Amino acid sequence: MTLTATALLGFAAWTLLLVVSLGVYRVTMAVTGRKADGRFLPSGEDIEGFGRRLTRAHANCYEFLPVAGVVMLYAIATGQTGITDGLAYALIGARIAQSLVHLVSTSQPAVLLRFALFIVQIGIVVIWLVKLAGLD
Repeated sequence: MTLTATALLGFAAWTLLLVVSLGVYRVTMAVTGRKADGRFLPSGEDIEGFGRRLTRAHANCYEFLPVAGVVMLYAIATGQTGITDGLAYALIGARIAQSLVHLVSTSQPAVLLRFALFIVQIGIVVIWLVKLAGLD
């Protein structure tokens, strides 16, 4: 398995871990009566603190997975993982780090760090696109 394929599976696994964590969190809130009606908004706006941050961290993953995933799948399908392998682990590392920072804090420094980690991911995907398109 290439580094790109491993990173792609890692991205999917991380997104799945976040959604399972979110499900456990919400069920726990409903069962313990902290959310009486047991209904939750998909945006997480109806819960505070960690629950809202977990909801947003999960959403950040599923919003970016299609973009990064398609580029990685293209590299795999066309046999060009030599282009993506070098930064594949950096991409998944930045994604996991962004999620973890989001889960820990929404302070101004944390928000700036999250944004920096997101820019790293965008930069990696742009580099890949340029190289895969032969524009470099």
